Amino acid sequence: MERILIDGLSFAIPLFVMAIGGIYSEKSGVTNLALEGLQGMGAFIGAFVAVLAAGYFGSNSQVPYYLAIVCAMAGGMLYSLLYGLLCIRLKANQIIGGVVINILAMSLTAFFTKLLNRLVFGAASEKFVLGVSARFTIPLLSGIPVIGAAFKDVYPFEILILLIAVVAWYVLYKTRYGMNLRACGDNPHAVDAAGENVTRIRLIAVLVSGALSGLAGISFAYSISANFSSNIYVGYGYLAIAAMIFGNWKILPTLGSCLLFGFARSGGYYLVQKMQMPSSYSDLAMTLPYIVTMLLLIFFSKYNRAPRALGEIYDKGKR
Repeated sequence: MERILIDGLSFAIPLFVMAIGGIYSEKSGVTNLALEGLQGMGAFIGAFVAVLAAGYFGSNSQVPYYLAIVCAMAGGMLYSLLYGLLCIRLKANQIIGGVVINILAMSLTAFFTKLLNRLVFGAASEKFVLGVSARFTIPLLSGIPVIGAAFKDVYPFEILILLIAVVAWYVLYKTRYGMNLRACGDNPHAVDAAGENVTRIRLIAVLVSGALSGLAGISFAYSISANFSSNIYVGYGYLAIAAMIFGNWKILPTLGSCLLFGFARSGGYYLVQKMQMPSSYSDLAMTLPYIVTMLLLIFFSKYNRAPRALGEIYDKGKR
């Protein structure tokens, strides 16, 4: 039970921060299927910087890890500018734009990972080896029965993400920008009539989604896989979107969705090990979050209330 809780949290919390990015984007009215590509590009840039920095600071230093986090967020944000240009400035179809961004990210990261490994590191490899980040245990709290496992073997990014989630909730619901952002998703013309710049508000929301997706991508790279390659994040972006939809575009319910997916995944792995099944069955365990997603969306999607202007191209000339 303790291992299920620890591993479930290490998967659910990066998923949660990526879903928060999706909430910001979609609350502003921009459908964001590009989360998968944004996390991949962010993780690629962060991982490359980490491998470069490891040569200067040594393998035992934590400096490359924190540099990777900062650069992954910056990389995801920069890549999201392309999505913003397509869907906000050029008014392209947001669904198609998101799919294109995802495919482009996978192709670019695969190509440049091989190219940089050959040119910079002299290695014929399609991944950047990072290792697993350091973990720590919180005294006293870790001794609490059952729930104390949540405070054992904690990754640093888990604390960072929870702090970001608190800030994100405050900005979205307690600030003028958050009020305008939510209004953009329901009635962008009213926001424009009030003298606010709808394009700028939506672009900032998309940039936030890029930064948070990049953070999620590098967190997965430093925990689940211990390396970066173009296929480590396949499916996680769509799972974050499903969590966001099931959470009704609200931060706290979305956290519950991500925890459910995380514990389904870690519980599946534990079941495979407990029943001493062949290792090939671990791949089957990876499908559990997606099966749970399908069931939840089938039975609860009728209760979802998406922003009313979600996916609509904003045209200032139309009223």
